[in-house]
Amino acid sequence: MTLANKITLLRILLIPVFIWITLDYVRDYRHGVENDWERALACVIFAVAVLSDGVDGYIARRYHQKTELGAFLDPLADKALLISALVLLSRDNGDAFAQLPLWFPVLVISRDSILIVGAVLIHLHTGKVTPRPRVVGKCATFFQMITLGWVLLKVPQPSYHWPLWLAGAFTLVSGAWYIYDGIKQLNPHEQPAQK
Repeated sequence: MTLANKITLLRILLIPVFIWITLDYVRDYRHGVENDWERALACVIFAVAVLSDGVDGYIARRYHQKTELGAFLDPLADKALLISALVLLSRDNGDAFAQLPLWFPVLVISRDSILIVGAVLIHLHTGKVTPRPRVVGKCATFFQMITLGWVLLKVPQPSYHWPLWLAGAFTLVSGAWYIYDGIKQLNPHEQPAQK
């Protein structure tokens, strides 16, 4: 197993720890006990998981450690972390954390669900899916993680609205772009009509 894949596996293993510590912090907070060390630990675990995504990708490219396992596990780890944090911070946590507006997790999860269904359909139709990472998709992920990090850090609400809105805009645009790419993959040999 490559170093890049080991880092990805570490990210996957950090997710349940992040969930447990965050839920424990919220439970304690509701009982009048504010354990700032738990919130700080949840923030550190989230930050390490987010940063490890860049590290494993860099190592895989730089040291020629790209593998099929890594190509499968890396996006799985990314989505598992993102969805876990989205669900945790979109529920009513009392005053422990600001609650994300409902439209945000609905938008992110809907886009990802549509992309997964689209990838399955493309695979069934053509036998191969060629993912094309786009800068707009990377921007969406960046601002999604920034928004979640700011909520975990308890940055005052008006301050986290700008990354929230940027995350929403990039998520919407990237979803449209990926759908367009998927349609092109479904019809790779379609020629324009001859006049």
